[in-house]
Amino acid sequence: MPATLRGADIVTRTLEQAGHTDIFTLSGNHIMSLFDAALGTDLTLMHVRHEAAAVHMADAYGRLTGRPGIAWVTGGPGHANAVGALFTALGQETPMVLISGHTETDQLGRGGFQELRQVDMAAPVSKAAWMATDTARVGQDVAKAIRIATSGRPGPVHLSLPSDILDATVPADAVSWPTEADFAAAPTPLGDVAADAIITLLAAAKRPLVIGAPVLATRRGRDLLHRIETTLSIPTCISEGPRSFNDATLGAYADVARRVDCVLLLGKAMDFTVKFGGAPFAPDCRFIAIDPDGAILDRAVRFKGADLAFGCIADTYPAAETLLARAGGRLNADPAWLADARACFDDRPAAWASLTSGTVGRLHPAQVFNTLQPFLDRDPDSVLICDGGEFAQWGQSILRNGRRMINGVAGSIGASLPMAAGARVVERKAPVFAVMGDGTFGFHMSEVETAVRLNLPYVAIVGTDCRWNAEYNLQVRDYGANRAHGCDLNPTRYDLVATALGGHGELVTDAKDLSAAIARSLASGKPAVVNVMIESIASPVIRRS
Repeated sequence: MPATLRGADIVTRTLEQAGHTDIFTLSGNHIMSLFDAALGTDLTLMHVRHEAAAVHMADAYGRLTGRPGIAWVTGGPGHANAVGALFTALGQETPMVLISGHTETDQLGRGGFQELRQVDMAAPVSKAAWMATDTARVGQDVAKAIRIATSGRPGPVHLSLPSDILDATVPADAVSWPTEADFAAAPTPLGDVAADAIITLLAAAKRPLVIGAPVLATRRGRDLLHRIETTLSIPTCISEGPRSFNDATLGAYADVARRVDCVLLLGKAMDFTVKFGGAPFAPDCRFIAIDPDGAILDRAVRFKGADLAFGCIADTYPAAETLLARAGGRLNADPAWLADARACFDDRPAAWASLTSGTVGRLHPAQVFNTLQPFLDRDPDSVLICDGGEFAQWGQSILRNGRRMINGVAGSIGASLPMAAGARVVERKAPVFAVMGDGTFGFHMSEVETAVRLNLPYVAIVGTDCRWNAEYNLQVRDYGANRAHGCDLNPTRYDLVATALGGHGELVTDAKDLSAAIARSLASGKPAVVNVMIESIASPVIRRS
C-alpha cells in the first residue's frame, strides 16, 4: 500500500473491499478523482447519459439483489439531475447510495464552482443525507451510507464528497478503515410477546388481511407472503402502486378491503395508498402495524387512534418469519375467506383473452400482453419492468411474473429503460423485458446507447398511442372531453431511434406480427425496442360490487 492515500483512493478501496464493485455513474469535474482512483481496482464503472439514469440503474440493482446499488455523479447540476430519481427509490424502499461530488469546503458560502446546498436537496427524498468533512474517515462515511440504506425500512442514502476531501492525501496508517460490522445493518427483531399479541388479534378476526410493503415486491418477498397464505390461511397482497385500491395488479382489491375486519400492515406505511385506513375499509375494521420506523408507526397512531389495535417496531422480513414460527396452529383462519379473497385478487375478465382492436393498424393493449406472457413463461428468472400510465397498467394486470418491478408508490414515470439495463447487470442470462408508453419512452431514450455500449441487452415494448394517455383520461374525467388538451404526441418511429443508437428496432401494426417481432428482438442480443401502435385506451379497473 502507498505511504499516502487520497480520499478518492479510500472511497474506491472501501467499496472494492466491501464487494460493491458495480458503479453506475456519469462523470464530471467534482468526481474525476474517483474515476482516476478506480483504475487498478475491481470496480466496473458504467457510464450513463443522464445522472437520473445512474440512480434508476442503482435502484434496479438494489431491488433485485437486496444490496445497495451505488451511483456516482458530479456536484451541482449533476447532483440536481440525480436527486429527482431518488423519489422513486424512496417510495419502493430500495437500498441504494447516491455519492455526489461537491464544491470544495474552503469555497462554501463564497460562490464556489457549482456550489449548491446538495444535502438539503437530497434530504427529503432519502433516508439520510450528509457531507463528508474528513479525508481520513471518508471510508467510514461510505460504510455508514451503506449501513443506513439497508437498515430498518431500506431506502436511498446520499453522501456528498467535496473535491478537496477527495483530493487531499493522508498517511496510510492514519486512515480509519471500516470493518465488516460497520457496513452491517443492526436488526430490529419482533419480540415473542409482541408476536403472540399479534397472533391473538389475527386469530380473533373473521376476515383478516395482510398488506405488505413495497420492500416485499421481490421474489423473496412474494415467497414469504405465499407462505403466510399457505401456513396461516390469511390472504396477503403487496401495496406498491400509486393507484391505491385501483391497482391493476390486484384485481378486485377494493372488494376485499370492504369486507376485512382486521388488517396487518406488514412494514406497510399507513399512507394514501391504503387511504389512511379509511373507506373502503369498514369503520369498525381494526389495524395492526409492524413497522421498522417509529415515526411512521406514530403516524399510524395519529390516523387510527383506538382502531390501531396493536403497533410495534420491527424489521419487515424477520417479523414475518417470527409470526410464522410462533403461529404453530394457534391460527384457525377460515380457508373459505382465503379462497374468496385470493379469487378477487386474481380476478381478470375472461373476455380479456380475446380482446382485439377496433382500429386498423392499432393493437389493443390486451393483445400486446397476451402475446408477451408466453415469453415470460419460458424462463422463471425473466425480469419484467412495468413503467408508466395506462398501457403499463394493462401490463401489470395481465402479466404474471415473479421478478417484476414497477415505477411504484412515487408514481413517477420514465425509469424503465435505465432500470432494464440495471437489471441486466444483475441477471446475465434470462430475458429482461420493459413495458412502457410512448410518453414514458421519451424520458431516457438516449440510455439505449448506454445499454448498447455496455452490452446490456433487453427488450422494451413501447405502446405508442401518440398521447399522454393517463393525463388525457384525468382531464376527460375531471373537466370534460371538450377540455382535454396538451396531451398529443407524434407517431414517432421509436424503433428507428433504437437502431440509430445501435440497438435493434421493430415496428408492429398488426397483432399477428408481434410474437415474431419479440422473438427477433430477443435473438438480436441487443437492446431492442418493439414499437407497437396501440389504441388509446384507459387502464383497467376491476370491481365485483
